[in-house]
Amino acid sequence: MTYRHLFDPKNAPPLPAPSPGAAGDRRDGHVYVYTKPIVLAVNVALATGRPLLVRGPSGGGKSTLARHAARVLGWRYYEGVVTSRTQAQDLLWEIDHLRRLQDAQAKTLKEGLTPYLQPGPLWWAFDRESALAFGRPDPNQNPEAKADRAVVLLDEIDKADPDVPNSLLVPLGSLEFQVPERDEPVRAGEGRAPFVVLTTNDERELPAAFLRRCVELVLKPADPDRLVAIGRQHFPDATHPFLRKVADLVLQAAGTDGQPSPAEYLDAVRACRNLKIKPGSKLWDDLAQIAIWKHGRARRAGE
Repeated sequence: MTYRHLFDPKNAPPLPAPSPGAAGDRRDGHVYVYTKPIVLAVNVALATGRPLLVRGPSGGGKSTLARHAARVLGWRYYEGVVTSRTQAQDLLWEIDHLRRLQDAQAKTLKEGLTPYLQPGPLWWAFDRESALAFGRPDPNQNPEAKADRAVVLLDEIDKADPDVPNSLLVPLGSLEFQVPERDEPVRAGEGRAPFVVLTTNDERELPAAFLRRCVELVLKPADPDRLVAIGRQHFPDATHPFLRKVADLVLQAAGTDGQPSPAEYLDAVRACRNLKIKPGSKLWDDLAQIAIWKHGRARRAGE
């Protein structure tokens, strides 16, 4: 069944070429392998104007989705990484207390809070023009963006206190929020609603009222075909038999004690290539123990 695509990575303009096999977890948004459910979830979120909540294990591509989507759409990209100390206000705006203290000590303290405001990622995504008025550089991480709209990632929202998601209900629902000493709220203009992506590792249950206002995407564990497809994107010069052999061995090594993430698969591929280790060789067992047998996984008897 076909539908109208507001987001279609297959027909997107060519993206800048990535560095082949770049080490570490890629967050540059150059590479992403979509499935039909992922594309549909992004389209539903864009069509409804709701945030997209992405669930899945660490290393499964939750955060990368937002940045790659920004590149496909040609929109600006902002992100905020949530910790246990994050308050909802931090994602909207902050006060530069250090600068204020320094000015007070130098007897140059300016009146009010406005001179010390720092726009947060949602402010930049909602209204870039008013954020620029504070004299700070635009933290947009997609310099190729040609559209005036933005994608904003709020990463690991489940790490925050439950009050944080609840406090974001109004800003994310109405696309505006009030800032002290400002007569006008910060508001996303007509046709400029951002695409908000939130990720969760399910370390803490999110409030029901918040969940009802999100479109949800659950990233399923990758099967061998998807691992190979991901490998081809990261290592375009690698052969299909090599990538498939590593995928099969990685899944076999993990057994039933936990599905390996795409990031762990890529680590195994990268190690085999750079260290000249042949998948299935005697050295492979040692490599798998280092790269795969972790997070409580145990080596299966007889292997």
